[in-house]
Order: sequence, then C-alpha cells, then structure tokens
Amino acid sequence: MVRQSLKSRTGTIKPGVGLALTATSLLALSACSDPGAAASANAAATTTVTSAAKTFNLTPEQDRFPVTVDKAAAALVPEAIKKDGTLTVAVSPFAPPLAVYATDNKTPVGNEVDIAVALAQTLGLEAEIVPTAWADWPLGVESGKYEAVLSNVTVTEERKLKFDFASYRDDKLGFYAKSDSGLTKVESAADVAGKRVIVGSGTNQESILLRWDEENKAKGLKPVEFQYYDDDSASNLALQSGRADLTFGPNATAAYKAATDEKTKLVGLVDGGWPLKASIAATTRKGNGFAAAAQAGLNHLIEDGTYGKILDRWGLSSEAVAKSELNPTGLPKS
Repeated sequence: MVRQSLKSRTGTIKPGVGLALTATSLLALSACSDPGAAASANAAATTTVTSAAKTFNLTPEQDRFPVTVDKAAAALVPEAIKKDGTLTVAVSPFAPPLAVYATDNKTPVGNEVDIAVALAQTLGLEAEIVPTAWADWPLGVESGKYEAVLSNVTVTEERKLKFDFASYRDDKLGFYAKSDSGLTKVESAADVAGKRVIVGSGTNQESILLRWDEENKAKGLKPVEFQYYDDDSASNLALQSGRADLTFGPNATAAYKAATDEKTKLVGLVDGGWPLKASIAATTRKGNGFAAAAQAGLNHLIEDGTYGKILDRWGLSSEAVAKSELNPTGLPKS
C-alpha cells in the first residue's frame, strides 16, 4: 500500500484501497457506539460542506492546528513505538465527521484523524493513518499491526481484558427531529411515549429505547412505535415526510447531518451507556505502556486548547471531556 505524505502538518496517510462498508455492515461498529447506524456508508464528499452553523473542510489538504511537543508525555512512549518515529493509527473512514474519505476518495479526514495526528505530534511522533474496516481493529491491535486505534471505540469491561484505553470523548446518543417539528425536548422515557422513533436494530440505542418503552407501559403511558430502515435514505424520507417523529442514534454522525443539510435538529442527548456514562477512547495493546503516554498527550492537548478546537471544527464540542482518563470504568458485559 503506497503512502501519501500531505502538507500542512497532516502526518502520513495511507490511502484506502478496496475498503468499503455497506450500511448494514456499519451496524457492527460497536454495540455501544455505532457511528454508522445513522450515517450513510457512502457519504459524498465535496470541497467544503457549508451550512449556517458549520463549514467542514473535506479536502485532502487539511490545515490542522499547530501542536507542540509535550516532553513529559513523549518520555512515556515505549521505546518499541518511538524507535521508528511514527505512530501507526487505525481509523475507519466511513462516518463523517468522525472519519471519512476526502474529496480525492482516498485520504482519511475527520475528527478522529485530527486527534490522532495531534496526539502523535505532541508525543514527538508522526502519525501514520491507516484506513481500517472497523471489525478488523481488534486483531490488528493484538498483533501489533496498529499501535493505536482512534475509531469511536467505546470502553467496555470486556474490552479492557485485552486492551488499554485513554479516553478522549464522551459517548453520546442523540434524539433528532425534523427541523420544523414541534418536538423540542427528549430527556426521559416519558418524552418518547407514543412517539414514532427510528432506531437501528440490535444497537445499544435500541436497547435503551426498549427499556424506556417498558418503563412507560408500566406507568400506563402510550408505547413507542419502533421503526427500522435498511438504509439512511429511507430513514431520512420517513422523518421528513412525517411518518416518523424522531431518530435515535449516535450523536456525532447525526449532528454532522443536521449541520450540513439543516433538515433536522437535536432535541435530546443521552449517555451511550444509559444510565451509565460511556467513554470513547484511544485503544492500545494491553500492557505495552502506550496508553499512559496517550493519556498524557491527550491531556496536554486538552490543556493547551488544541483538543477543544479540533472538536469544535467537526461540530463535536458537546462530546468533549474535561480530561483523559486511563482505563476508565467501562460498560459492563451485557
């Protein structure tokens, strides 16, 4: 696979070759945090995506924020990783704004890529970004093919048996309504009673909604009407035509859609592990020591403001963390 070096402090990007995911396979991204459940697998990239709220640069020429080396964090990088001067990071470029192929259809760009590049630089390394099908990252990390994964991975207690983590985002699920809908707030189970809600089958958000529905029915409230669609276009049509009241899925991708087409609005945020908090984290091989360096590097980026600028750039400020945690409490095994 040929490497492509990009300008403006981008790190090294490995173009994607023959990588594709269908909307169905994107459902496997995570039982807890599936960015593809509410995103089109083949989101079209334009030079910029503009709305009244946000402008997203989807060109391969990313003018990223300058990053300074944190010597203390860099000193924590294991010698086995620092010896070649690069940090090999797997990302899954199939769900904007987390990661998506740029307008050249081969260069990954997005929030996860920006965080990976900035993290590598603050540790005195160059990021080597490798496009990876989401289902392939666990074996890649265990085998040493990837030194880190930044791909919307939710921390779970089961995953902590095999991997170490440094958190960098809160895992949030979002309720979205049509932009001119009279619905303005979804905060608890009672707010979805009697509503027609689009949700991904077999996802964590479906599990949460099922529990809310049972709570409502026990109180004599109207049941939720669950709606399931095989693709994003059908889901969008159902919401815009008034056949559904709400969509419920990963907030990151839904927020991007709302910002770019202005056809939907956020009416409620829920922790991805409701009623528990869930964390998205940089994922590394168990026991190799790199997670501690990643945590220190991420905290440096948080403290100097770079982290906040990156999340704001991609419309994800609502998912920001105050500090990176090393192996935070994960979601329990279901």
